[in-house]
Amino acid sequence: MTQEFLDQSAYYMELNLPRITACFDRLSEEEIWQRPNPSSNSMGNLVLHLCGNITQYIISGLGGAPDHRHRDAEFSALGGTGKQALLEKLAAVVSEATSIIRNLDSELLHQRKMVQGFDLSGFAIIIHVTEHFSYHTGQIAFWTKLLKDTDLGFYGGRDLNLKNQ
Repeated sequence: MTQEFLDQSAYYMELNLPRITACFDRLSEEEIWQRPNPSSNSMGNLVLHLCGNITQYIISGLGGAPDHRHRDAEFSALGGTGKQALLEKLAAVVSEATSIIRNLDSELLHQRKMVQGFDLSGFAIIIHVTEHFSYHTGQIAFWTKLLKDTDLGFYGGRDLNLKNQ
């Protein structure tokens, strides 16, 4: 049961990476850093934020790496990093994080950790990161659809009208 949880969590994290890539493939460098309004973040900010969050929670919190996160910088960036570099950074972070997740032992999953000021079990850390990654992937997909008026094809070739059996 525990390994199934770990494998599914890693799978869903890995599922978001090609979705963000599909969005970025449709967008210009300028659109990546465009903000819909001063109170909102660009897609570039969201990718930097995902890298920071996944690193802090999984790579540091569960993997034991030092926590060097500068969260405010994730949101204050106005450009400077190209979309390919953003995707490469995110891919590296996701690869390291999913490797940590897949190889966690049961003891660490039950252990409590203080991450970003929150007292969380290993299970809670993984659930948070998986949910958080999906949430921001959805924002990137929505913003891309809004800019490009296109179906992103995330479920191409699948009949999503099938009933449960």
